[in-house]
Amino acid sequence: MNIIQIKNLTKTYENGTKALAGISLDIQQGDFFAFLGQNGAGKTTTISILTGLVKKTSGTICINTIDFDENPSLAKSMIGVVPQEFNFFPFAKVIDIIIDQAGYYGMPESIALPRAQMLLKQLNLWEKRNDEARSLSGGMKRRLMIARGLIHDPKILLLDEPTAGVDVELRKGMWEFLKLLNQQGLTIILTTHYLEEVEQLCKNLAIVSKGKIVKQGSVEEIISEHQHSTFLALTDLPEKIQEIHVSPGKTLMQVIDEMPHIKPHIISITPKENALEEVFLTA
Repeated sequence: MNIIQIKNLTKTYENGTKALAGISLDIQQGDFFAFLGQNGAGKTTTISILTGLVKKTSGTICINTIDFDENPSLAKSMIGVVPQEFNFFPFAKVIDIIIDQAGYYGMPESIALPRAQMLLKQLNLWEKRNDEARSLSGGMKRRLMIARGLIHDPKILLLDEPTAGVDVELRKGMWEFLKLLNQQGLTIILTTHYLEEVEQLCKNLAIVSKGKIVKQGSVEEIISEHQHSTFLALTDLPEKIQEIHVSPGKTLMQVIDEMPHIKPHIISITPKENALEEVFLTA
């Protein structure tokens, strides 16, 4: 079952900027989906439309079979949003921020309080529950944002750069928590510039460029399509670093022999292994 169906979504701003040029996208229930794109590609506009912050120009959106145009409030309630920027009141207590968010969705405190307590414990924020949000570290603030996004028990969690500014240890801890949520059936949509994050977490992805989807499919299949080795060669040429791509069926030395303009200038070679990065950069 597709929990999100987007058909021919377009957005043209009043100044004439065409941000989306007909995006169609299906996301299955229980997916861990990466939505990727460089700045200005249309990624943020798509997310803003899904969360009700921006009005689309045309196209249709269904969220958990609910037509967005017919019942926008119910459709939006299906999504928990974790924006990139911290947007909570810094002087509020941590637990109050979460419970107040539940109130926006009509959740009574008798249900919200135990759920907030559970989330704070799962995200290692329990000891900070009565502290003002401004006193939290950057990583703790990120986890608070996730707890707030989950408080109303959404069907979909939309994460916009959730680990930006978070150190490696905390990032991996957050990965484990998100994997657990996904295993429990929560559909997660992730935007990130950490492509390692996509490889570690996501099942499927779409790459948007100039307002259109230019690549879409399973992470595993897309990586396998580009499964050639890439090496970085340090040379004494003016452009010191040269990339050498080795396709299946060839060896590194065979490829170097076919590059007489570079071969005599090579000082050292090191492997560069990130097929997904190459897909993203060439899409």
